[in-house]
Amino acid sequence: MKYYILIVACCFINIVHSQNCDSRFYGEVHDFHDGSPIIAATIYIETLNKYTTTDIDGKFSIANLCDGKLIVSVSHLGCETKRLEIQISGDSFYVINLEHHIEELNEVKVEGKTITKLTKTSQETLLKTDAIERFSAFSLGDALKQVSGVSSINTGNSIVKPVINGLHSSRIIVMTNGVRLQDQEWGIEHAPNIDLNTVGSVNVIKGADALAYGGDAIGGVIVLQPSNVSLKDSLYGKTIGSGHTNGRGFSLNSSLTKTYKKGWYLGAQATVKRFGDFEAPDYNLTNTGLNSKGFSIKSGYKTFERGFNVYYSYLNNDIAILKSSHIGSIEDLVNAINSQQPLVIEDFSYTIEAPRQDVTHQIIKADFYKRFKKFGRLQVQYDFQNNQRFEYDIRVGDDRDKPAIDLTLKTHTIRTNLKVDSKSDRTYKFGLNVGYQNNFANPETGVRRLIPDYDKYDAGAFAISDFRLSDKTNLNFGLRYDFSRIDAKKFYLTSRWEERNYDADFSNIVIDDLGTQLLTNPVFDYHNVSASAGIAYEMNDNDSFMFNYGLSNRAPNPSELFSDGLHHSAARIELGDLRMKQETSNRISGTYKYNRNALSINLEAFYNHINDYIFIEPTGTELTIRGAFPVWSYNQTNASLLGLDVTANYKFNEHWLFNNKSSFIKGRDLTKKQALIDIPSFKTVNILGYSNKKWLQLNTELQSELVLRQNEFPDNNFDVYIPTIDSEVLLDISSPPPTYHLLHFQSDITLNLSKQTNLNIGLNITNIFNTSYREYLNRLRYFADDLGRNIMLQIKFNY
Repeated sequence: MKYYILIVACCFINIVHSQNCDSRFYGEVHDFHDGSPIIAATIYIETLNKYTTTDIDGKFSIANLCDGKLIVSVSHLGCETKRLEIQISGDSFYVINLEHHIEELNEVKVEGKTITKLTKTSQETLLKTDAIERFSAFSLGDALKQVSGVSSINTGNSIVKPVINGLHSSRIIVMTNGVRLQDQEWGIEHAPNIDLNTVGSVNVIKGADALAYGGDAIGGVIVLQPSNVSLKDSLYGKTIGSGHTNGRGFSLNSSLTKTYKKGWYLGAQATVKRFGDFEAPDYNLTNTGLNSKGFSIKSGYKTFERGFNVYYSYLNNDIAILKSSHIGSIEDLVNAINSQQPLVIEDFSYTIEAPRQDVTHQIIKADFYKRFKKFGRLQVQYDFQNNQRFEYDIRVGDDRDKPAIDLTLKTHTIRTNLKVDSKSDRTYKFGLNVGYQNNFANPETGVRRLIPDYDKYDAGAFAISDFRLSDKTNLNFGLRYDFSRIDAKKFYLTSRWEERNYDADFSNIVIDDLGTQLLTNPVFDYHNVSASAGIAYEMNDNDSFMFNYGLSNRAPNPSELFSDGLHHSAARIELGDLRMKQETSNRISGTYKYNRNALSINLEAFYNHINDYIFIEPTGTELTIRGAFPVWSYNQTNASLLGLDVTANYKFNEHWLFNNKSSFIKGRDLTKKQALIDIPSFKTVNILGYSNKKWLQLNTELQSELVLRQNEFPDNNFDVYIPTIDSEVLLDISSPPPTYHLLHFQSDITLNLSKQTNLNIGLNITNIFNTSYREYLNRLRYFADDLGRNIMLQIKFNY
């Protein structure tokens, strides 16, 4: 037996001595981003409990290792830890890449309200999640009013379009989840079809500086980004519910996201909003309710080096329009303007009747990205949008339930973006996009089509470069080219065709003469060149400056070219012009930021000179089979817009703070030497806030909103004949309403229910004193006061 044990022991000793344990594991750790060495990275061999760190050249070495498989983790501050399986066979050399910018993939807990980015060379303001969630029951336009220099143009309370430095509609690009929104934005009463509950952050870029999004953003760009996805095994979500006294409505939103450490994720979100008739301080606003429902789903795979995303969203808005705004003749409009209250006041109701809008918007998006070591990131994306718009007029007989406008807009887009960022002191961005859009105007409405059928083709390319000259100075240059073609089929009344002298200028586009009507095929090609240049300079830790120049061109939209008839929801005849030229904007802006101790000030000034500025204005009346209606015509002029936006914050101590946001803008028609129409008046908002983390994380604020009367406006008033009194009267559709002042209150507390969940309870009171007022940029100001007091209770459950 002892000989047997001796033989086994000798074999074991021989096996041990035959294994090579003199191998060395060595190599280098580089930044994936630019290939530079990473100093003081930790290399830890889990299976042997051995570790070392990299030297000044990013090199490392661990000796006396046995051949075989090792489990190694590599970590560094600011990088995601990388776990590898290493096979050792003799001396083994490895190059390991880590990424310092991996934080963009991680979920970020968002706190605070608004911050202004001055590291860029363009004027940008960011709204984060907490600020956005306060407006869960409201619209994008309502949320953006928090930003200095951003106002809104409204049709009642539910149709809210953002206005950036006096410009709106087709002059503003809205990007949602990487998709440029295409939803018939040309109409003043066409609000962006966006559910704020799908948004994690909102970035407002004033001016035509963001060439990556388009060259026609004369007013600015609104970039809506979803919440980031965390790279860990997790299941999280939130539910936000609110109840409102004004409109007796509610809003409910819920979202849930499942993530995996390896990068896979799946998320879904749904929203329901229901409101009845809203109220002014002294009366009910009959037929002003809202019924909105939407949902979105997303899935994909995300790592730093590669990934893909798929996304689908659906949103339907059924929006009632104040019944008193429906006019059957010019006499109705005169009576409505002269009356101090709506001509139709009925009891509260949730019923949505004509006039109303029923709009459904769908987005399908898929993108793929790949990062290349020591080079950059390439992304390819396809998206499809379908926008169905119905506008219902008050009609009788067999046409009672038939829409007066029935438009279907389908848009396909392919875009690629390449970001070259291998050098720490410079970045280059390149992009290409092509798109096809089809608009179908259903002829079965029984009325003349306001917007015709058309096909639109787009192609664009851009190049943007960012340079860091020094630790204090950054430069930016950009250039973009866009081609656009509109190919339309449009019927014109022969009388209208000759009245506008089209028979002399456009006889070659007539393809069929039907006697009283002409079928035409207008085809327009547009070549747009845009450019930008900017510089940002940090004088010291307290003072920063930024200057920017932007050149942009915008082709006229189909409404400005082809409108020809009664726009029922606007209750006016709108006339486009085939002679419309491209707008050319030259915008100069400057920003100064001061930040010291408890005081911070941000001043943003701009001057925008626009050649061939397109605008719509009242030009008279026209008699139809339904009566006489005001005529609004699209015209062009040379214009200038000059403005100043101010944001100031002062923190008295750790609990009390003061905030001011003020905006001044002046718009001039340089040709006629008069004021431009629809320019926001001076507005200043002062907020006194108190917070105390010890008191259930209490936040509370009292807000004062002062809006002065717009004293600079064009005089578009004219006399109209009223048959019932056999005389002419003045139709005053220009004079702005008087100055108004409102007080608002907001407060919330947060209860920590567990380590992973919390409950936020908020109370919001708008127009505390139930003040009667009318806003100059509300199209329904002719017919009724704006909203009275509203008390909202909001409950937010994070889990």
